[in-house]
Amino acid sequence: MKRFGGLAVGRLVTRRDAIGAAAATLAGLAVSPANRRTAQPPNRLKQSASRWCYRSIPLPDLCTAGKAMGLSAIDLLGSDDWPIVRQHGLVCSMGYAAMRDDFIPRGFNDPANHDLLVGELERALPLAQQLGVPNLIAMFGNRQGRSDAQATDACVTGLKRIAPSAERYGVTICVELLNSKVDHKDYQGDRTAFGAAIIEAVGSPRVKLLYDIYHMQIMEGDVIRTIRQHAQHIGHFHTGGVPGRHELDDTQELNYRAIARAIADTGFTGFVAHEFVPARDPLTSLRQAVEVCSV
Repeated sequence: MKRFGGLAVGRLVTRRDAIGAAAATLAGLAVSPANRRTAQPPNRLKQSASRWCYRSIPLPDLCTAGKAMGLSAIDLLGSDDWPIVRQHGLVCSMGYAAMRDDFIPRGFNDPANHDLLVGELERALPLAQQLGVPNLIAMFGNRQGRSDAQATDACVTGLKRIAPSAERYGVTICVELLNSKVDHKDYQGDRTAFGAAIIEAVGSPRVKLLYDIYHMQIMEGDVIRTIRQHAQHIGHFHTGGVPGRHELDDTQELNYRAIARAIADTGFTGFVAHEFVPARDPLTSLRQAVEVCSV
C-alpha cells in the first residue's frame, strides 16, 4: 500500500481519489488554528472617521457602526462629544479646543491670535487628558500678506507657549496642513516643508503636524516620500480621495493601500482618520476605506 495525502491507496487508485485526498488535506490546513491566525487581515494602523463627514448619522449610531467595522476612534469632535465616544468604547482621536467659524483662518501665524489660541488650548488640555483625547487640532492661519519668515517666527513663538502644558498633560497639539489651491484660499500652512520647519524649531514631542493626504496631494504630491522624510514631524493623518474628496477607490488618483503601508512601515502609532465626503452609502464607503487601509 502507498499513502497519498493521508489516504491509503492501492495500484488502482483513481484520479478522483487523489484529488479528493488532496482537497481534504488542504481543507485541514486551512482550518487549523495556526492558519486561522495567519489568514486574518493585518491591522497595523489605528483608524478613525471624521465626524463632519457623517453628520447625518447620530453620533452614537456612528460609534456603534464604526466600532463594528474596526474603527478605534471618531475624529474632529468638540468637547461635549468626547464622553459619548468614550461610552461606546472608542476615543476622540482629534478634538477641538474651541468651535469657531474662523477656526481655520485665525491661526498661530498672527501674534495677535496667540492669547486666544493658547488660552483655548490651555483650558481644553486637562479635559482632553481626563477623557483620553490624544490630540487637539490647531491651525497655521491665513497669510493676509505675511511672509513665510514672519509666519514661521510667529508660529514658533506661539506654539512654544503651549508646548509645556501639552507635554505636562500628555496631549499632542497637531497643526494642520491644508491646500490653498482649491479649498482654503490664502491658507499659509500649505506645504509640508513649511510646517515641518516650524515643528522642528518648536522642538516638542507634543507639537506635531496633522498631515492631510488629500490636501498635500493637491499642493505638492509625492506623498509617500514626504511621509517617510517627515515621519518624525507628523502626529496624525487625514485621508480623502483626489480629486473631489470622495471615496478611497478607483475614481481617484491615489493608491491608499500603498500609502497606508508606507505610514505603517514608519512605525507610526497615531491615528489615520478618514475625512472624505461619501458620494454613496456612507457606512458602506467608510467600511471599504477601513479595508483599504488595513495593512
